Amino acid sequence: MARAREVILGVGGGIAAYKSCDLLRRLQDRGYLVTVVPTPSSLNFVGAATWEALSGRPVTTQVWERVDEVRHISLAKDADCAIIAPATADLIARIAAGRADDLLTNLILAIDVPILVVPAMHPQMWLDPATVANVATLRSRGFKVMEPEVGRLTGDDIGPGRFPETAAIIEKFEEAIGAKKDYLGRKVLVTAGGTRESIDPVRYIGNRSSGRQGAAVASAALNRGAEVTLIMANSQLTEEESRTLQGVRVIPVETAIEMHQFLEEEFPKTDVLVMSAAVADARPSQYSEGKIKKGDLQQIELSENPDLLKSIARLRDKQIVVAFAAETSLDIEIAKAKLVAKGANILYLNDVSEGAIFGATETQGIVLTSNGAQIEVPTSSKDSLAELLLDQALIQLG
Repeated sequence: MARAREVILGVGGGIAAYKSCDLLRRLQDRGYLVTVVPTPSSLNFVGAATWEALSGRPVTTQVWERVDEVRHISLAKDADCAIIAPATADLIARIAAGRADDLLTNLILAIDVPILVVPAMHPQMWLDPATVANVATLRSRGFKVMEPEVGRLTGDDIGPGRFPETAAIIEKFEEAIGAKKDYLGRKVLVTAGGTRESIDPVRYIGNRSSGRQGAAVASAALNRGAEVTLIMANSQLTEEESRTLQGVRVIPVETAIEMHQFLEEEFPKTDVLVMSAAVADARPSQYSEGKIKKGDLQQIELSENPDLLKSIARLRDKQIVVAFAAETSLDIEIAKAKLVAKGANILYLNDVSEGAIFGATETQGIVLTSNGAQIEVPTSSKDSLAELLLDQALIQLG
């Protein structure tokens, strides 16, 4: 669950519902994508319009809304985890009894993900034997139930039942899902995809790259709490893969020169640069405004593109730079020389002979670092490599 992104925020009908607005915002700050599912009674405290404005997503409370989507099932399929906050005595009782009388309780029966329950109610209700038994039932079924805080509630009453502070809820939630947020406060810049250099309006020369590895790094960094900017050239991501980039600032580019311009602008503001893009080494010296006839394509004069990584690394202050070397053999000496020549801290060497790696969901190769580490990467997902590279960058950040 370290990569959990999609969070259901269930909101019960208690006065503490207004505090969940801050909870929603703080979850978004940490890279989570939140869908709010309020109970009908909770709308007396915070309306659907508020939840939609804060989450940027549609809000429904009954299974009879958006029936074409079969809302409780479609939400259940996408959810990685859930928080029910506040959870009233009534809502806890309905969940314990397996009721399904609104969208939230239907959804809870349909999902099989970690669920954190955050109770908030009057002390006498919290201590009532029925509530105590219902909470014990939920815990026996695998729900994580926070203890409410002791303090002042509505009126002059003081006792256990107060809604916990947002920071405490998030800490408990991330503990429950095993989340790793070690990039909080860091800025990560990623390049991805393959640049294309136009010959005429129809043709171009370029490098092969689907953009999947860079997208995996951007998504992983976001999951770990970073503020992420992705400079993406001509990706081949599927719609599902693109959804993992929600929350990432994406700058689309076409050519190496365009990518260089944005790199120069963004690099001084970043902590870690991951250069996974396949950048064309050369571009046509002249661009034809009209399509060149087939018989006239005898030769194309080329001009060398700037070495993006080498030129950007010269601007480095304290940034960590991660480079990629796509070769047709795993020659460690060549990789070590590139690591030094490019001014990188970390370099991932992979063998792309016979069409390997490009466009695939898996990779294999060797990670080299400027402090002498050499890590073999067996065939594994590009997501796994992304986590490894971020781990190594964090070590060098100190």
